[in-house]
Amino acid sequence: MPRFAANLSLLFTELPLPARFAAAAAAGFDAVEIQFPYDYPAPLLRTAADAAAVDIILINLPAGDLMAGGYGLASHPARTAPFRAALAEGERYAQLLGVRMVNVLAGRFDPQQDAAQTRQTLAANLALAGERLAMHGIHVTCEAINNLDMPGFVASTPAELAAVLAEAAHPNVSMQLDLYHLARMQLELAGTLAQYLPQTAHIQFADCPGRHEPGTGTLPLAQIFALLDELGYTGWCAAEYRPATSTVSSLHWLTARY
Repeated sequence: MPRFAANLSLLFTELPLPARFAAAAAAGFDAVEIQFPYDYPAPLLRTAADAAAVDIILINLPAGDLMAGGYGLASHPARTAPFRAALAEGERYAQLLGVRMVNVLAGRFDPQQDAAQTRQTLAANLALAGERLAMHGIHVTCEAINNLDMPGFVASTPAELAAVLAEAAHPNVSMQLDLYHLARMQLELAGTLAQYLPQTAHIQFADCPGRHEPGTGTLPLAQIFALLDELGYTGWCAAEYRPATSTVSSLHWLTARY
């Protein structure tokens, strides 16, 4: 059975972020991740996590304007300086929060920039982040995000991401796979996981379509979790879904011990 973590940016949003740690612990989670923790002081979040006895396992680097529909920072050839500033901020938060992994969001293609140079920029920035965070024992991940929900994303499939990681060629940089995004790209999940799991440091999931909790869509998540066990995956599986109703009512999959 995989180890499950709660994504506090999508779960327990009925509460302020500092209160979500205790709610996650009460629901049975031992670990959490946060997409962007930067609206709160890191010491405040660390205190809340310690009080709830849950580990913060992953955060994202700041991504600039990406979540507002922009190109983001990590792959844009003209945004090297803002990316370095984001890396410094993420590095500071990761250290203070005791985070084990930092995810770099690749960003969208800018049609005014050369596509090959965009991918090269992403590879160089991932190598830089990998080198910088390795000094603190923090691993760097990057994920493929489907180009239906996020059109123009630089890496929308594991194959595209694998090519970038090969160019980055840094031992402290790995793939993050999200089962929802794989399904949205209509990829065959068993074969994809078998192929890319050796390069994967972290997994996230939501049912598809809808991006809600397990059991609301068509993904055979129980079978996929069993497959991950068979393939020898020992990392975390983070629940990164939007509850169809409330967070607590969505957790039947966890209490049933998938």
